[in-house]
Amino acid sequence: MQWLNEPPQWSVEGDTVRAVTAADTDFWRNTFYGFIHDNGHFYHRDVSGDFTAEVTVHGRYDTLYDQSGLMLRVDERNWLKTGIEYTDGTTHVSTVITREFSDWSMVPWPDYAGSLRIRLTRHDTALRVQCATDDGGWRLLRLGYLDLPESVQVGVMCCSPQRAGFGASFTGFTVTEPISRELH
Repeated sequence: MQWLNEPPQWSVEGDTVRAVTAADTDFWRNTFYGFIHDNGHFYHRDVSGDFTAEVTVHGRYDTLYDQSGLMLRVDERNWLKTGIEYTDGTTHVSTVITREFSDWSMVPWPDYAGSLRIRLTRHDTALRVQCATDDGGWRLLRLGYLDLPESVQVGVMCCSPQRAGFGASFTGFTVTEPISRELH
């Protein structure tokens, strides 16, 4: 695995990746805010074809837009990021899909207890985002589209647009064959 925008501090111990963010980092393009940021931290590898990526994210999200999770990236204009993000005074599970312009969907997650398992599945050009529920099931958060080449970059990302020093950790990152196309 390799970094796009290596953070100032990071380590890998067993199946845990830890990172501390630089200031003013984010992935975002144009929509609403009128700016482009492509300087978030993304630790990734190349993956070909359909897959399911999973990871458990951990962090203390307490500053506006602190975020960490999974990312799929084609280039600076085409990507998806999903995970925990702090906005409107609480934690949310958020997903951004960017096709030249970023969109943003959020589900409030006020009972966030310090970690959350998320997964991202590619089925050709369809991308499915889910998070684990307390009962061991998976909740569908987003079903979206990106025009994808055969090989993409997949990994973990973290950003802190309003500060430096957000600490994120990721355990159990895996990329496997895609889960079934059944949604429920």
